[in-house]
Amino acid sequence: MSQELIQAITEMREEDALKITQQMLDAGKDPLEVLEACRQAMEVIGKRFEAGDCFIPELILAGEMLRQVSDLIKPRLQKEATQKKHGKVVIGTVEGDIHDIAKDIVAFMLDVNGFEVTDLGVDVPPAKFVEATKETGAKVVALSGFLTLAYDPMKATVEALKAAGLNDVKVMIGGGQIDEQIRQFTGADGWGRDAMAAVKMANAWYGVN
Repeated sequence: MSQELIQAITEMREEDALKITQQMLDAGKDPLEVLEACRQAMEVIGKRFEAGDCFIPELILAGEMLRQVSDLIKPRLQKEATQKKHGKVVIGTVEGDIHDIAKDIVAFMLDVNGFEVTDLGVDVPPAKFVEATKETGAKVVALSGFLTLAYDPMKATVEALKAAGLNDVKVMIGGGQIDEQIRQFTGADGWGRDAMAAVKMANAWYGVN
């Protein structure tokens, strides 16, 4: 069924995507499995966009579909929500990138797993990350970027945090085609393929068992 969901999203079949999501949840599938299918679908759409095979309207439609899918998933995940907060995380999509779906999913998963999340939204300049990190006292910053043009702003944000003397702050990056090579380029402390990877990193950095 995951494959069917990926296909429905990449083919922009909104009603089918929601129907398949509901069927998967009703059949007792792990909500994280549904999120993983969404991530894979967005990866396909992102590659098409960068190759010039799809355009902004399709990205917006795909984003809207994923928002509705995550609305179906959230109540299932919230049942497992924990009350005690382990630590603070600042998250945002970096300057020049306006994609918020993956970021929203990561922010949501951090929240339900016990982190106090400050979401700065999209197209966030490095100075705003620095300001929010100082204000909140967060020890973890999560940078999201869907397109390859996000790599330079990610690097600039890591450098800005260090220049501001926030050397004890850990930075994670994620989204689109991010991998270990991009992590090294940006100078981030870690990278993740999905929302659960972000939760695992935050847990490790805050010493949560």
